[in-house]
Parts: sequence; C-alpha cells; structure tokens
Amino acid sequence: MALIAVGGFQHETNTFAPTRADYGAFEAGAGRPGIQFGAAIAPAVAGANLPAAGAFDALHALGHRTVGLVWAAATPSAQVTEDAYERIAGEILRRLADAGPVDAVYLDLHGAMVAEHCEDGEGELLARVRKLVGARVPIVASLDLHANVTRAMLDIADGLVAYRSYPHVDMAATGVRAARLLDATLKLGRPMLKASRTLDYLTSIPSQCTLIEPCKSLYQSLARIEQQLGLWLSFTPGFPMADIAECGMAVFGYGADAAKTQAGAARLAGEVADAERDFVLELYSPEDAVRRARERGAPGAPVVLADTQDNPGAGGNGDTTGLLAAMIRLRAEDAVLGMLIDAPSARTAHAVGRGNRARFALGEISGLPGHVPLAGEFTVEALGDGDFIGTGPFYRGIRMQLGAMALLRSREAPGVRVVLASKKCQTADQEMFRHLGIEPKTQRLVALKSSVHFRADFQPIAKEVLVVRAPGPALADPADFRWTRLRRGMRLGPFGPVFAGPDSNLESVAK
Repeated sequence: MALIAVGGFQHETNTFAPTRADYGAFEAGAGRPGIQFGAAIAPAVAGANLPAAGAFDALHALGHRTVGLVWAAATPSAQVTEDAYERIAGEILRRLADAGPVDAVYLDLHGAMVAEHCEDGEGELLARVRKLVGARVPIVASLDLHANVTRAMLDIADGLVAYRSYPHVDMAATGVRAARLLDATLKLGRPMLKASRTLDYLTSIPSQCTLIEPCKSLYQSLARIEQQLGLWLSFTPGFPMADIAECGMAVFGYGADAAKTQAGAARLAGEVADAERDFVLELYSPEDAVRRARERGAPGAPVVLADTQDNPGAGGNGDTTGLLAAMIRLRAEDAVLGMLIDAPSARTAHAVGRGNRARFALGEISGLPGHVPLAGEFTVEALGDGDFIGTGPFYRGIRMQLGAMALLRSREAPGVRVVLASKKCQTADQEMFRHLGIEPKTQRLVALKSSVHFRADFQPIAKEVLVVRAPGPALADPADFRWTRLRRGMRLGPFGPVFAGPDSNLESVAK
C-alpha cells in the first residue's frame, strides 16, 4: 500500500532546569535507546513501550511499508542546544529527501521541546517537514501527555495523538492510534477536520496523574466522547515548567464531520475547565512526609514518597539531598531512597568495596545555589553495573544502562539506605532496587526521584503515596517559577495568581 516515512525527536524541556541537552544526551538516551538511524530504528525500539514501536507494528499490520529516518530521545532537562537540534532535525530532513516521494510521514514527538534558538521545537520541525513534502502528503505525530500543543503544531500537522495515561503505560498504544489515524486519513483521501481548545490555567505535574482525580475521570470521559462521536480526541494537561508563550493545557480532535469534531472538543474542554478545583494537590515537607511514613509504613506496605522537585523526568538531575537528609535526621527505619544520580560517589563505592565503610559527600552536583553535598560515613552494602531490563509497566522491555551503581547504608541512621546510579534516569521501576538486592515491598519507607511514573510499578505495593516538596529545580507549584515569556492572563495554578507579565506583580484571583 503506502510508503510511510517514520522518525522521532523527543525532548521534554524544563526551561528552569540547570543542565541543557547536547547531542551527547541524545546519543546516551538514558532510559531510551540512543539515537538511531534508518533501518536500525525499528529493531532498536521493537517490543518496548514506545510510540514508534507501536506505530511500526500497526503500520506493517495495515499493509504499509516504512522507511526509517532518525529517532532520538534524551532525558528531560533544560533547552536542547542549537547544535543538537539542527544536527538531528537536519538529518531527519536529509533522509526524508533521500527517501524520494513518500505517501505519508509519521513522527514520534514529545510536544514540549524548547531549543536554545526556538521555543517551539516541534512546530519548527513540522514546518520544515511540511515544506519538504508539500501540502498533500499527510503528516501525523504522536505526542506525550505533557505536550504544550502550539498553534503551529495544530495548523501544520494533519493529525496529533497524545498519550492518555500518566504514568505513561500507553506509549506504544498511542503509536498504534496515530498509525490508525494516518491510515484513515490516507483512505479518506483528504485531511480530517480538526478542532481545538486551550485552557487558561496551569496545573502541577503530580496532579496530572491519571490514577487519581480529576484526570482519571477526564480521560474516561474523553474515551466516551470519542466513541460516541466517532473522533480521534486528545487532552494534554501540558508541561508547566516551560517558560514559553503557549505553555498550557489543550484539547484537540479530528473527525470526518465538522460539527461532531467541534462539539467533542468543546465538551471535553468544558469538563477540564469545570475540574479546575480538583487539580489542587497536597504537598508535604520532607520532615512531615518522613514522620508520617515512619508512623504508617510497614514491611509489605511501605509509604512511598515522591521527591517530585528533583525528578529527572521533569528536568531535575536526581542529585539533591533534601529528602535524604530528612530521612537521616529523623532516623527512619527500613527506609531507602533511589536513585541518587552521583557518578563520582558510585565510583568511590566501587573502589571502597562491598562491606567496607568510608566517608562520602553525596549528591548536589548540579551546583544549585545554597546546596552542598550531604557528608557522612556510609557502608557499601552492594554494587552493580547498572545493566538490567525494566520490568514495570512504564519501563518494561527497556534495557537500563545506568553505569556504576551502589547501595550505601548511613552510619548515623542505620535504618536509612540510598541507591546511587551514574546516569540520569528517574526512579520508576522496582528493578532499579532489585539490581542491588533490595525488594522494595519489604521496606517501610521508599523515597523515589520521580513525580508520577513510579506509580505504575510502586503504587500497587504502597500503603499510601505522599508527594514531597523537597529542594530541586522541577518545582511542583507553577506559581513558584519566575516566568518571563508565558502569555499574559494565564493562571499559575488552579484558582492561582494571574501572570501579568515579567515586569508586573502577580495578581491573585478567587473564584
């Protein structure tokens, strides 16, 4: 049937984060395959929970042929460097031109990429692809649930399809949906009709979890509306850590009938607007969270603490020690924190050797103002090479290559242990602990450098989950950021302050 060009370029950009994504970050991948080219893409992603994997399977099952372009992904961070963006985007375009005439293009994108020279990374890439293939070749892209969907993205693409789960357990399934929309567009012989709505308030990342309200019900409603009206419908709560004009939530849909498409988008957007109050989320201080976990946690039913503001999946570097310090200070028992991304300390642990004790200065490598490493004596309990396969719903099938890893036990608080890793990756799979001999469910307290993705594998074993506001650059409350480029009139949280411009005071509103 048709010849489909397949490529991907994924990065979730926290413009407030301390470290930028250079070309090496895409080569490393960190929790994803490193950058892949041409025919190597399909086998590299096969069997993994990734949109491109689902798209390849679905397109081939539908009888289409595919030609690989470039697929690249890097761990969330600050802006993609201009060099990395231009090298990857340029190679996508070069290979697309070399492929000759194609019938359609599928792109595995994130939707919240900001480059040093371009605040709408996906919109710019789509514009370049459109210029190359012309107006009549369909372009469909899959997006992360945390996409900041811009007007350019909506105008240029013939179809956008976003994840519906956070934790993102449906990434491959989203690739399948995107492939089917592309196939339906080809069969229709013209672009689907589209409709979109944007919302005027931001929400925190932890409150966007689809295992809890309001997103649990909103995505159930999305599926009902889509089925009732025969649409392809998406809702993206946005990535509220990107200081760009079009940061925020969006609803968008595609269908063959204009009235139904408009009605579906309007109905879902209205439900999101009505759910504003339900997006308010309780945040715990490190001390309060540790005290509660110490009181309520039990082996077989640990209390899980989400160290959300240092989440490597949202631009943190996984190296802050505020929560670990509270665990030690309050002498938590049967407690473990993972993963602290600290390659020098991991190397030191390997040099010290298993069973031996040494003085360490842990974490705080990013150089955040006022932060110093956590110093103390620790016993090296286990060592690992960081090479294993993820087994949880989010990282299932992904080969982890996290470099030297180590398990340390605090001498000051012997009930507290910490998992060290050398390469940046958020803690969202129990194998990250089992690799070093720890079974998470046997603990009383499990602290994780993650915001929500951990819930897919850890919530089933948890007595309860507490979201902790410990120090870090991935702030849980959008109102805490110093915004400069966000469009005026946006509210920085549910019923929160209104952004009136970088030189103006924030104006509170109440409803």
